[in-house]
Amino acid sequence: MLDAQNLDGVLINAQYNFAWLSGGKSNGIDLSKENGACFLLVRRDGKKFVLANNIEMTRLLTEEISAEDFEPIEYAWQDEKSIGDFVIEKAKSLLENKTQIASDLFLHNKIRLLENSISQCRYSLTNPEIERYRELGKDAGAAIGNLFENIKPGETELEIARKTRNELAKFNISAVVTLVAADERIEKFRHPIPTENIWKKVLLIVICAKREGLIANLSRIVCAGKVPDELKCKTEAAAYVFAKLLSETRIGKNGAELYRIAADAYAEKGFANEINLHHQGGATGYKTRDWTAHPKSAETVFPNQAFAWNPSITGTKVEETNLLVAGEIETLTRTVDFPSISVEIGGREYLSPGILNL
Repeated sequence: MLDAQNLDGVLINAQYNFAWLSGGKSNGIDLSKENGACFLLVRRDGKKFVLANNIEMTRLLTEEISAEDFEPIEYAWQDEKSIGDFVIEKAKSLLENKTQIASDLFLHNKIRLLENSISQCRYSLTNPEIERYRELGKDAGAAIGNLFENIKPGETELEIARKTRNELAKFNISAVVTLVAADERIEKFRHPIPTENIWKKVLLIVICAKREGLIANLSRIVCAGKVPDELKCKTEAAAYVFAKLLSETRIGKNGAELYRIAADAYAEKGFANEINLHHQGGATGYKTRDWTAHPKSAETVFPNQAFAWNPSITGTKVEETNLLVAGEIETLTRTVDFPSISVEIGGREYLSPGILNL
């Protein structure tokens, strides 16, 4: 990428990019911010540096990254307060030509912003990343399976959200998104932030589960008592859209093509307008979504890339995180013993999460 952009180096500060370049470590302290507490500098010749103030450097080298991988460049915390100019000039002094540099986040108008190109460098996962993702998906699916043994109708969405985060924490997983909707709120809102609303019949739980930088996305629906016929019908239709998306997630396909596949699948099942009510998901990895499919999306599918498709029909939703490996789709977040919906397309079976009857 540096060669193609004719750059001498790139500064990495975003927490998700730090996790990617460091093999799952963190430069995050204030997690409300996109930027982290230090910078990584990758030079065109492959040399790598970590730039950090004297508050952070010792901990970073002790607990996060190795000085063998990233040469440490330490500076006084007071100097960092003029962060835009100071860090840029410090980074430039480490470059061979000391001129052409870019960054993943906006630092100053003196430096090019190049996140779109940087992000494509992380789309194809390496073998160690794939194994970490598989373990994360398995554990996230298990945590949600354990949750259903510890919740019951009569609890509030807030109580259920707390229990969800607790179950994930047992696996050293944090929830960067936790959505919970009970009964009528499922139909009203696509992004139901948990409230004091009490669960009586149907419950939707949506999580984006993060560990070592990677994020696994999944949704589950449970029902106390008999599953309503309408809910079953809609969920099976959403599962069909999900299966169509999985079957067409192939190297080189672009987001616009995948959007059209989803739109046609909704129409085929009699729910044509539903695609206008929420996005269908897309590529994932170190962000909850690296890109989503939409009518003008030119982003393409990479080999060894992760995807979280999430088709929804008012009142229900289907979502798993999947990985495209060697041209085949592999589901990472399946929950053992959770009901599934089977859809066959082109002679292949695709499984979606169904509805658990408690």
